[in-house]
Amino acid sequence: MEFKVPNVMQLAFRTLNPFKFKKFRNRTSEIRNQNPYLCPPIIHYMSKKDLYESPDYYLADELLSDEHKLIRSSVRDWVKKEVSPIIEDYAQRAEFPKQLIKGLGEIGAFGPTIPVEYGGAGLDYMAYGIIMQEIERGDSGIRSAASVQGSLVMYPIYAYGSEEQKHKYLPKLATGELMGCFGLTEPDHGSDPGGMTTNFKDAGDHYILNGAKMWISNSPFADIAIVWAKDESGKIRGLIVERGMEGFTTPETHNKWSLRASATGELVFDNVKVPKENLLPNVAGLKGPLGCLNQARYGIAWGALGAAMDCYDTALRYSKERRQFGKPIAGFQLQQKKLAEMITEITKGQLLVWRLGVLKNENRATPAQISMSKRNSVITALNIAREARQILGGMGITGEYPIMRHMMNLESVITYEGTHDIHLLITGLDITGEEAFK
Repeated sequence: MEFKVPNVMQLAFRTLNPFKFKKFRNRTSEIRNQNPYLCPPIIHYMSKKDLYESPDYYLADELLSDEHKLIRSSVRDWVKKEVSPIIEDYAQRAEFPKQLIKGLGEIGAFGPTIPVEYGGAGLDYMAYGIIMQEIERGDSGIRSAASVQGSLVMYPIYAYGSEEQKHKYLPKLATGELMGCFGLTEPDHGSDPGGMTTNFKDAGDHYILNGAKMWISNSPFADIAIVWAKDESGKIRGLIVERGMEGFTTPETHNKWSLRASATGELVFDNVKVPKENLLPNVAGLKGPLGCLNQARYGIAWGALGAAMDCYDTALRYSKERRQFGKPIAGFQLQQKKLAEMITEITKGQLLVWRLGVLKNENRATPAQISMSKRNSVITALNIAREARQILGGMGITGEYPIMRHMMNLESVITYEGTHDIHLLITGLDITGEEAFK
């Protein structure tokens, strides 16, 4: 038998600060376990309410246009409504919430810079960065799905594809009717993609593709894959491989502790017949996939800061509510040190990606500049997640708060699209002229 909560009590519960509500809910749960007739069940969703407010210590909003702010507001509202209420559950279950795909298409998250004539939103790179930041504030796995679709699938078709390929694939990719993935990394070739062994041979009216790729986001459900493989002369080319082609399989990767709400898998090619019209005609060599990675790294530079900002916002709010020794823990020097360092690093990162966005819009951003920003944003976010977890104490490791999920996700983000160390070497090469990769 359960108590029916009077409406006036429901209203009172819903106006409580969520941090205090959590304590109230936990205490009432203890009482109810002892005697279910004494205390009514409390509505759980209140503890999941998304109260996020973005930090802007240097008034960087003044650098954005009204259109950029409107885009940010729209995406933020969507994340709060569609992602925040469900993401912890999906991360716990290690499942990608496929129902979000349609909404991601509707908010313009898939290929936002692709021209309208091909189904894209025709936005600038500042808008693209803002969209990625707001989505990753919700979860890195959801941002990864959008990044792969836009930067690693739609971009190469737009930049390197034929007109027929653009019109065939891009409009459906922009809406999410088709989903794609990007095959570059192999079991034995990660930071050294030029050593890939996946290959294809000319067989008359088609190619025969063999090999395997791994750590591929979206692969378990992708309709198409942009696959980078060597032709018979050893030159790297891009192929559009479609689900259903005989010999093409996409086994899923399980038992991940990171990006648990993202679908990750392999691409396996066993004598796959690929029509010749599926070859990307306008690029050859490693510059093809690296050009795509520049696009993705730019989005990550903005996105990772979103995760950092969410951790900071959560820790700041918690520190003002959590009381120890008779006062909020925000009043203790060590907690203020953590928070002050967090907002400082976030502010530096915000100004860095804003400037990068300006350079990208002017077509002046170099691969090394994009690399630096990706590296800086991710290590900043990871350090902030760790410090925020400390502020929350034991509660920081639970699914009641997003911090541990962000922290685990960022361990992947600091590795993919170029590891932290590789990005350091990219900067080193750029400033010294000396290659230190091998």
